[in-house]
Amino acid sequence: MKPLLQVQDLSVRTESRYGADLTLFEGANLTLNAGERLTVVGESGAGKSLLAQAIMGALPAGLVARGQVHIAGHATNGERALTLPLWGSTVTMLPQEPWSALSPLMRILPQVAEAARYAQKQSWAQALQAAQERLAQLGLAQAGGQWLHQISGGMAQRVGIAASGLAGASLLIADEPTKGLDSSSVQQVAQLLLGMQGAGQALLTITHDLDLAEQLGGQLMVMQQGQVVESGLASEVLSNPQHAYTKALLAAQPRHWLPLVQAVQPDAQQVISAQGLGKAFSANKLFTNIDLSLKRSEIMAVSGVSGCGKTTLGNMLLGLVQADAGKIERTSVPAWKFQKLYQDPPAAFSPHRQIGAALQDIIARHGLDASKIEPLMAQLKLHSGLLARLPAQVSGGELQRLALLRLLLLEPAFIFADEPSSRLDVITQQQTMALLCEAAQASGCAVLLVSHDAHLASACSHQHLSLGVEH
Repeated sequence: MKPLLQVQDLSVRTESRYGADLTLFEGANLTLNAGERLTVVGESGAGKSLLAQAIMGALPAGLVARGQVHIAGHATNGERALTLPLWGSTVTMLPQEPWSALSPLMRILPQVAEAARYAQKQSWAQALQAAQERLAQLGLAQAGGQWLHQISGGMAQRVGIAASGLAGASLLIADEPTKGLDSSSVQQVAQLLLGMQGAGQALLTITHDLDLAEQLGGQLMVMQQGQVVESGLASEVLSNPQHAYTKALLAAQPRHWLPLVQAVQPDAQQVISAQGLGKAFSANKLFTNIDLSLKRSEIMAVSGVSGCGKTTLGNMLLGLVQADAGKIERTSVPAWKFQKLYQDPPAAFSPHRQIGAALQDIIARHGLDASKIEPLMAQLKLHSGLLARLPAQVSGGELQRLALLRLLLLEPAFIFADEPSSRLDVITQQQTMALLCEAAQASGCAVLLVSHDAHLASACSHQHLSLGVEH
């Protein structure tokens, strides 16, 4: 029997019209048979998502694949025209950004049902029933009648998983399937993915979550700077790593972090406070009677299951969502000094404008100091060549750090940081969160930090607010 996926000497590079050709990753070799699992981990920007896109024949414009790719015996070699006929029935991909994969013009249930209707050729009645059952498996039984804008980022992630799973493809490529999810949702997703492999599906997973990699088992591949530096059984690599980078990844998990914050001055000025906040959407009551207060340089971590209102609370503090009850008081500064670091970084950038031009736009608009860009790029481990690219031409982790860079240029009084490190490998995550904490301390910026990682939240905050369960 032929492998479901065979990759030999696969590389991705830029085309010459973007300047000198740049190889983004090279030398990828892997084989997956029915029922097998391979998980790819490594640093942000190492080429993990590009590997998935190259296999799918879905690389962004300006990038080309070289090497051999065979899917279920078909030689596709990363070419879109050859891979497209296999989409859905043979190979399907759960993309890193569910917001760009789901339609805002359809309710959730029929979107998920379409996968079973068109990929599996089921009747609409069968497809709708299968979609409702799959949503219920993922804790989304009540979400089927909602629109995309009415669900949280974590819920959208699970909707994408439900749809990709119902396609019934022989090969599933899952790019960061658990980013932004609470621990119980991660376990649900892991069990669902494992169940699919029990039915003979091959699984290629890209993740920064080493706990998920351990749960999935199978084979593990570690990437650094566009190269595969270690591979083997997940259980062996994670328990007895051989490469220095793999060892550093394991050591940098948030459970090992020391506190990254310093004590707040007792007489520090209050930046924002709220009393008795409440919010509901129709019959879905998110929270009631929320009180909070943040001083200069103070960081509050907010936790809770996906859909419990964490993002809504942050948007209310920014004035983007109206509270049903309660009041909010903000320090007297220009409105643009209250900023948001989005959970899905593509939502923060124009897809048609180069990143460097986008930075220059805000520098010109607010009279900022452009000389701060270079040192911030260095601190965030970002190379200058990224500034000439469009948002779709950089990794999710790189785009998230560029979004943070743009916020820090503004020297804000308050940042609502919505899962700011969910797309980062643990080493880059630790460096980025340390920079955010240092910036808050140095500038006096207050931060509301949403995170599903209890260890990260503890290391990076002075206060903790836990919101209620999902309804």
